[in-house]
Amino acid sequence: MSVKGLAALAAAVGVGLLSGAAIGQEVKQDQKSQVGNANVPPVTQDQLNAADKSTRDFLLTNGNYAQTRFYPGKQISRNNVKNLHVAWIFQTDVKESMETSPIVVDGVMYVTTSFSHVYALDAKTGQQLWHYAHKMGPITTYCCGPNNRGVQVLGDRVYLATLDSKLIALNAKTGEVVWTTNIADPELGYSETMAPTVVKDKVLIGTNGGEYGIRGFVRAYDAKTGKQVWNFNTIPDSTVGVWATKDATGRDMHRNIQAEKDALAKVGDPFAKLGGGVWQNPAVDLATNRIYFVVGNPSPDLDGSNRPGDNLYTDSLVALDLDTGKYVCHFQYIAHDVWDLDAVSPPVLVNVRNKAGKTIPGVIHAGKTGHIYVHDRNDCSLIRFSDAMVPQENMWVLPTKEGARMLPGANGGVEWSPIATDPGQELAYAINLHQPMHYRVESSPYPNGKLWLGGAFTAIAGEKQSGNITAVNYNTGKIKWQVKTPEPMIGGILATAGGLVFTGEGNGKFAAYNSSDGKELWSFHAGAGVNAPPSSYMVGGKQYVVVGAGGNTQVDFKRGNNIIAFTLD
Repeated sequence: MSVKGLAALAAAVGVGLLSGAAIGQEVKQDQKSQVGNANVPPVTQDQLNAADKSTRDFLLTNGNYAQTRFYPGKQISRNNVKNLHVAWIFQTDVKESMETSPIVVDGVMYVTTSFSHVYALDAKTGQQLWHYAHKMGPITTYCCGPNNRGVQVLGDRVYLATLDSKLIALNAKTGEVVWTTNIADPELGYSETMAPTVVKDKVLIGTNGGEYGIRGFVRAYDAKTGKQVWNFNTIPDSTVGVWATKDATGRDMHRNIQAEKDALAKVGDPFAKLGGGVWQNPAVDLATNRIYFVVGNPSPDLDGSNRPGDNLYTDSLVALDLDTGKYVCHFQYIAHDVWDLDAVSPPVLVNVRNKAGKTIPGVIHAGKTGHIYVHDRNDCSLIRFSDAMVPQENMWVLPTKEGARMLPGANGGVEWSPIATDPGQELAYAINLHQPMHYRVESSPYPNGKLWLGGAFTAIAGEKQSGNITAVNYNTGKIKWQVKTPEPMIGGILATAGGLVFTGEGNGKFAAYNSSDGKELWSFHAGAGVNAPPSSYMVGGKQYVVVGAGGNTQVDFKRGNNIIAFTLD
């Protein structure tokens, strides 16, 4: 997007903005990739299928296809984590918001930065092996920072989705481009910040752009050639739905159904520009050959007057057949969302207890509302929702021209931050934001691929913002423990078999907590916001924990450019 467009969003959400000059200084777009050699063996599909059992590698963005973010190694434990120290620090060339989840393959680490750079590093020493510096096209639009959340490896290729909406396959050993595919037109508001998911020779990718009047989708591309295999529109041709008046928790959303029906008769179905971006990876159920993902907000975000109906499949959990992309089931959390409380944190596949107490395959999602939702994987139906992890006030008061106060604010609850789980304890670990906001609506026509909020959500001056780390028993919905933090939490969390959870804060703190009771056992101050999901791996018989410290554009935490790895003495 233009600097002016990003400034408009920054003003709306109360975040900071780099000037155009600063962007040019931080990222040298004309630099060439530095080709080197990463001595890495090809990654097989069998390895990816069994990623949750590997202590050596961290092969997928959220640890495995189920996205549990549970690392099975326990060399670093509650008893010795106090001895954790820095093993190495790597400084990238890009000093800007960092949301990468490091991927590790047999001692080689792949990380990304804002503006879609990729680095291959020696996971033992942090030495750079190669660097791919993506050269952006002439038009780039994006909502919430120039972020990139990582890559995935299959065979001898590294797959990257870029801010200017391209899918790229790189040579895993050298960083050289193997093929490039255009996903969508950035001039219409499309962009990519999510990491691809590669499974069974398919590269799965969603699209960003829900704030720009796009029509969202999830697609599969052939991993060998880059050719499109199938497409699923997250906005169907008929988006009206059932005219739901209550949210997933049973609370009235104060919809004027008759007014919406009258509008539908005048303007028709708004499917072509209804938004519905997909911000995070799908979970893959290898047993049933299904994928599960969540869909973001309708467009324009806060003005529902020109988008009558439930606005399917926005704010929903959706399941598809992996081979064909055909629809299986969905569940909508918020129909006709006018608060920007969309579904963004990636869903997780775990076994859960249903209402009768029987253990079944489930899927859980942590929402911006502050609830963790527990579903039956078979039909997407809701089994239960957790206690609220953040304050909730005036839900669901409608936005007004003057500004209406409602909590949670538009960032959540749980933002894009992936949760972690510990199936042995039946716990899900989430990081949350608390940002009191005013919601103001202002009707405006479609602006031809530019930012289309339909108003503004503004942090309330003088009101305290904060965050928390919360452990929820997903079989009861009850909160087991909660740690309050002085600033809103965004980035992600990792649980380990050593009885620990690792997560970071915008003030630079990176810490380990007892996964059973939340007691802090160790911390380190990184000098910039730790707002990226941690990973863990082993090299030479030693366990490491690694995290990016680059701050965050969306919540304006201090920027940096460090990848930091920790290990024991």
